[in-house]
Amino acid sequence: MKVLALSSSRAGNSAFLEPAIPHIKSFLGEGAKKLAFIPFASVGSYEDYLHRVQQALGDFPFTIELVKGADSDTLIESCDAIVTGGGNTFKLLHHLYQFNLIGAVRKRIKEQGIPYIGWSAGANILGATICTTNDMPIIYPPSFEALKIFPFQINPHYQLIYTPGFNGETRDDRLAEFLTLNPQSVVIALPEGTVLLANDEEIIFRGGECGYRFSYEAGGVEKRQIVDGQQVER
Repeated sequence: MKVLALSSSRAGNSAFLEPAIPHIKSFLGEGAKKLAFIPFASVGSYEDYLHRVQQALGDFPFTIELVKGADSDTLIESCDAIVTGGGNTFKLLHHLYQFNLIGAVRKRIKEQGIPYIGWSAGANILGATICTTNDMPIIYPPSFEALKIFPFQINPHYQLIYTPGFNGETRDDRLAEFLTLNPQSVVIALPEGTVLLANDEEIIFRGGECGYRFSYEAGGVEKRQIVDGQQVER
């Protein structure tokens, strides 16, 4: 499999997909390719979302076509790479089930080895489930089970911030809750601007900030740092 999972479409004050450009260039190369863009995480216009992606990747000789629904099997089967945008993870997964695309997308990635690029929600669905998303359940998918490409959960946009006067849970608290009830799972937390790059079974973390691996051990939840260039394992 070939997978580029990005925590976010931006980092800091960057332009849309600006931090992703160097990764996409080395990942896909600069030759002409047909990309299938899955926009379902957006609650806005899919056509507008496609246009933004086309503009951001305008320097590449790519043809980017929109996955629109149940009639998109041919596009998924014929494309050179699949790209899934961010937005709301529940909505994204809902429509992947609605249009019976879960199996087709997984087959193309896992069995046929075509490249997959996803950011935010598009990265979240690479795990076993979407239970470690940061999003609100604005729509209910038939299942929380996702593509199961990675042998761990993903938490995009990871940050640990303590705000004076705020009495809710931190991100670490939320991930600890998940692992307490799902102790067999592992969560990889990706700060903005960081990526996971998978080539066959090797998964490498890249980024200027450290990522984190959360797991449930005998003494409770354990958090370990992941540095640039480190191989990520379950």
